[in-house]
Amino acid sequence: MTQVDFYLLKSNVPRGRWTLACRLAEKAYGQGRRVYLHTGSGAESQSLDQLLWTFRDGSFVPHGLVGQADAQQTPVLIGHSKAPESEHEVLINLASEVPAFFSRFERVAEPLDQDPSSLDAGRARFRFYRDRGYPLQHHELSR
Repeated sequence: MTQVDFYLLKSNVPRGRWTLACRLAEKAYGQGRRVYLHTGSGAESQSLDQLLWTFRDGSFVPHGLVGQADAQQTPVLIGHSKAPESEHEVLINLASEVPAFFSRFERVAEPLDQDPSSLDAGRARFRFYRDRGYPLQHHELSR
């Protein structure tokens, strides 16, 4: 069964949850895991693509956009509109809704910050997973 982890930033910094998603992707990649970052739109996917190059000095996370990168050769993919064809290890969800394909992943990460709309959408996703019996963990992060 899919393990779902909610990561809550206690501080409210600009683009906090996006940077947190980059950190989570970097960690998973460092552990040899394949990652799919799911966003709510094409513009968000493009923005995240750029952020992965710059979020931390010295970081290198090989990534690409679904449909533009070779999925077999790219360990971190970013998309927004449909289920990735072959990914199944780690899903990092930045969309406001639970993706319909989430259950095919071993793990789902739900990064949140203190933005009220982000928190409200996160609470709704938490209830969705909880009501369906998925194992949930909650992590509070200071940065």
